[in-house]
Amino acid sequence: MATPTTASPEIGYVNGQGKDWQLWDESEQVPELQWPDAIEVYRRMARGDARVASVLKAIRLPIQSAGWRIDPNGARREVVEFVALNLALPIEGDGPLPKTRTKGRFSWKQHVQQALLSLQYGHSFFEQVYRIDDNDRTWLHKLAPRPQRTISKISVELDGGLHSIEQSPPSSPLAGFGTTTVKPIPVSALVAYVNDPEAGDWLGSSLLRPAYKHWILKDEFMRVQAGTAKRNGMGIPVGTAASDTDAAEVTKMKDLASGLRGGMASGVGLARGQDLKLLGVSGNLPDMQQAIEYQDKSIALAALAHFLNLDKGGSYSLASVLNDTFDQSVQAVAEALCDTANAHVVEDLVDLNFGPDEPAPLIMFDEIGSRQDATAASMALLRNAGLLDDDDMVKIAVRQSLRIPLKQNDTDDEQSSPTEGDDA
Repeated sequence: MATPTTASPEIGYVNGQGKDWQLWDESEQVPELQWPDAIEVYRRMARGDARVASVLKAIRLPIQSAGWRIDPNGARREVVEFVALNLALPIEGDGPLPKTRTKGRFSWKQHVQQALLSLQYGHSFFEQVYRIDDNDRTWLHKLAPRPQRTISKISVELDGGLHSIEQSPPSSPLAGFGTTTVKPIPVSALVAYVNDPEAGDWLGSSLLRPAYKHWILKDEFMRVQAGTAKRNGMGIPVGTAASDTDAAEVTKMKDLASGLRGGMASGVGLARGQDLKLLGVSGNLPDMQQAIEYQDKSIALAALAHFLNLDKGGSYSLASVLNDTFDQSVQAVAEALCDTANAHVVEDLVDLNFGPDEPAPLIMFDEIGSRQDATAASMALLRNAGLLDDDDMVKIAVRQSLRIPLKQNDTDDEQSSPTEGDDA
């Protein structure tokens, strides 16, 4: 194939419906899982089902609690420090940043928690909000979440790129705007986290979509189980009249059986020939518990959380093998989040303050789960074999990855952390 000597226009397309296309998944056959109705369904699933909630937390918590840092990546020291201060993250190889006031400042941990809602809903959008200090520096004030339930429209370019999003008008005038009209938010002001998207798809795919039918069936089975226990747990009172032809007596025995209650002072008086019994169900009742447990296991499998199904026993080696696969999937989720933040948060900050040609640092994080343990063990083996020198940079890197406070002599030669000046 010949190499073009000049830029060529794009001939094909991804989105053939135009920017004003209201996103509709033609392959989705469940009406209530069409956007935006699906948002409320996934919200109910996460809030009302213990297994769904545990699966989501099993993925989110390791990412939220990971050690996040700024990798200089060859960028100038001034640029690295500026990005680190904006995101309140330590610099790789440096001592920890001094604790500063947090009110009104950007919080990376809070942002990660909000960004990971893309797992539940398929997408998570944020609007970039900046502030200018006295030295005309542009600082990241916040990445303001635009909740999934408020988004009314997602506009997509012909090539599949995001153009803008719109929110539904608020029920009361926006503070400071004096109107209920909400303007479209252009892609230049957005940070979009999308889970497992197809080309041109900015809704993404919810992690809970494969678990939906299991959640529905489990909920129905639990209702049947509760109804079975309520109706058959103590038997059904049956009153027998002494005369088959006396309708009034039959009615009286029915009322007597219906009003039967248990208690220390309970009792009943019967005439000769009358009878009152508590009868159970003849034959075996369906085992709802087994069906419920199967649906629970299937919900966990949808997120590769196989180890959650070992609650009734299982070998340690089996749990480790299953957990390794899950850790790799969580690692992939964190890496995707990292890539989006580097491209649309870090690089935007560098572009605004230092220009588009300035090298930019990177956000990085510690390995998750067993991969972190393997890294620590491997480093010990390398050192014992004489293949790794324990110089100051290695010590600092190891201490940061294992969250061990740096020794004072490790930070004596480091430059003092800068401040934001009068705007800090």
